Amino acid sequence: MEKFRKFLFFLGPVIFWASVIFWFSSRPTGAVSEVHWQDFFFKKFLHVAFFGTLAALLYRALLGNGVNKMSSVKLSIFLTILYGGFDELHQSFTAGRQPTIRDIVFDTLGALIAVYILWSVLPRTGGQIKKLARVLNLI
Repeated sequence: MEKFRKFLFFLGPVIFWASVIFWFSSRPTGAVSEVHWQDFFFKKFLHVAFFGTLAALLYRALLGNGVNKMSSVKLSIFLTILYGGFDELHQSFTAGRQPTIRDIVFDTLGALIAVYILWSVLPRTGGQIKKLARVLNLI
C-alpha cells in the first residue's frame, strides 16, 4: 500500500498534468486576439507555462523516486521535450490544429526555465518559499 501512495503522490500529478495538456491539444484553437502578435504571444506563453509545469512535476517525481538531482534535471527536460513532440503529433490528427517545430521549441524553453528555477533559484531562497519547496518535495 505504501508503494501505491508514493506512486500517487509523485507520479499522480505528472499523469494528471499530461492529461490536461492532452485535453487542451484535443480542442480546436481559435484566435485569442485579433492582433496577431498578441495571439501569438499568449499561445506561446501557454506552451512555456504548461510544459514548464510538466517539467517541474517530472523533476519532483524523479527526485521522489530516488533519482539523483543531475539525472532528474536531464530526464525531466528530455521527457518534457519527448511529450512535446508527441503532443505535436497528436495535434496533427486534431481538426483546426497544426503541429509545428516552433511549439516544441517553446515547450523546451518552458522545461529549461522550470528546471533552472528548481535547480538554481529555489535552493538559494530563504524563509517561507524554501520551506514550501521542501514541503512540496521540490528541493
